[in-house]
Amino acid sequence: MTPDQLAELLGAPPAPWGSWESEAVYGSPVAFRAASGRPPREVAEEIAERLREHHGIKAVTVRPDGFLLITVTAPGEVAGEIVRKGPPEIREPAALAPDFPRTWDNPGFVVRYAYARAAAVRRWARDLGVPEEGFRPEALDDPHDRAVLRLLAELPSRTASRDPAWGAYAGQLALAYHDAHEHCPAVPWGDRPASDVHTARLRLATAVRTVLAAVVTPALPERL
Repeated sequence: MTPDQLAELLGAPPAPWGSWESEAVYGSPVAFRAASGRPPREVAEEIAERLREHHGIKAVTVRPDGFLLITVTAPGEVAGEIVRKGPPEIREPAALAPDFPRTWDNPGFVVRYAYARAAAVRRWARDLGVPEEGFRPEALDDPHDRAVLRLLAELPSRTASRDPAWGAYAGQLALAYHDAHEHCPAVPWGDRPASDVHTARLRLATAVRTVLAAVVTPALPERL
């Protein structure tokens, strides 16, 4: 279950909730908008009951104030959907800081380097025989992968907001991807064969590359 799919059920995109380290949760205040004079908790319980019937939703919790917390079974579906559909239309991408100095204090370098790393994964995967097909979203279960997925899941709610802050978002996504790239190899090492997790991380890298290219300007380089 992805943010776009949940938005179709709720009428508005939910936002990621919590860290996603152990489970992927979205939060939605949709019951407040739908209350129409009724207690938000009552409306939320009705919405929650409908949501629980859908495949891909693990649990729905209703807080006393009517706020919905929706736990999904396969957060990796976010990456698959972005690669399949592309990111939402970004009307005003953020102007990226210059490339130099090439230090971790410069967001211009951090974002460009993350994009170049994600592009490199695609080249390495092709050379090492990592299949592009057979994506299993549940393979993206490492906390570092989940941190990237959580940020990717912010796209719909940020797009709908008045101030999406794309520049700050690009920096956060880039830093999370650097951590995932360094701690969760996207390609097999040595003589190990490619597995489902490598195909999944290739899909994740492609999603990151796609999103970074959409939310900032100018065009990002595939090599640094």
